Amino acid sequence: MAKLKKTSRTKVADQVMNAGSGQTIVQPNVNDNKVKTISDIREQTHGKRTVQVDDEQRIRKAFVDKDWNEIKIADSWQIFKVMAEFVEGFEKLTKIGPCVSIFGSARTKPENPYYQMAEEIAAKLVRHGYGVITGGGPGIMEAGNKGAHSEGGKSVGLNIELPFEQFNNIYIDPDKIINFDYFFVRKVMFIKYAQGFVGMPGGFGTLDELFEAITLIQTKKIGRFPIVLVGSAYWNGLFKWIEEVMLHEEHNISAEDMELVQIVDDAEAAVKIIDEFYSRYLLSPNF
Repeated sequence: MAKLKKTSRTKVADQVMNAGSGQTIVQPNVNDNKVKTISDIREQTHGKRTVQVDDEQRIRKAFVDKDWNEIKIADSWQIFKVMAEFVEGFEKLTKIGPCVSIFGSARTKPENPYYQMAEEIAAKLVRHGYGVITGGGPGIMEAGNKGAHSEGGKSVGLNIELPFEQFNNIYIDPDKIINFDYFFVRKVMFIKYAQGFVGMPGGFGTLDELFEAITLIQTKKIGRFPIVLVGSAYWNGLFKWIEEVMLHEEHNISAEDMELVQIVDDAEAAVKIIDEFYSRYLLSPNF
């Protein structure tokens, strides 16, 4: 606890509040229970390395005291790291040619029908002259790269470094593996160099990538390239809610926004939509 230095004002308040008891005015220090260093964090967590403890450490780390100079230096170096990821992505992808990005879960197993369908879609896309871009990991991403690789097409992997799940698959072209720390940089690469999106069933990451693309098209930040979702049993419930609640009840989107996405159930239909759309246009980066 930190004692306040007595002034004439605090002495008067002391006499009034304590009525001559002789007690010293004491104010709690807000930093008494605050961790000061990363070592303090490790000591408080007893060195445990579980996911829960890691989350706790991240929260505590956010409250570690830093002076302005430390913050400024850390942020300045982070800018260069972000810039380096953009430069590497642009240099590797700028001459890659027409590609389609395939999104989907990292947890989908090879025996799953959606895995097999993603592999088939990728193979068909290559035969129709497209390369394939995926998130570079296992599951649906692996299936997409595998299909492209089997046909000798361009197989790109935009890998993200995560504490679990993610590792690059073996079907990516060695010169087309790019590793990212930042999701937002990775998403720029997905969109900038894709002439279409195929969304397979997936989790929060898949939804993040899907709605990023939808938003950029809706707000006319990029051209209206085709977005094809595979698996009506998986996607219809979500888009029924979007139509009933977002559109009709709350009026948060326009009726034409519902036309930005098409849902199909087989590989041939997915590739046909992309082919028909781009047969009318010159293929080029989106921005």
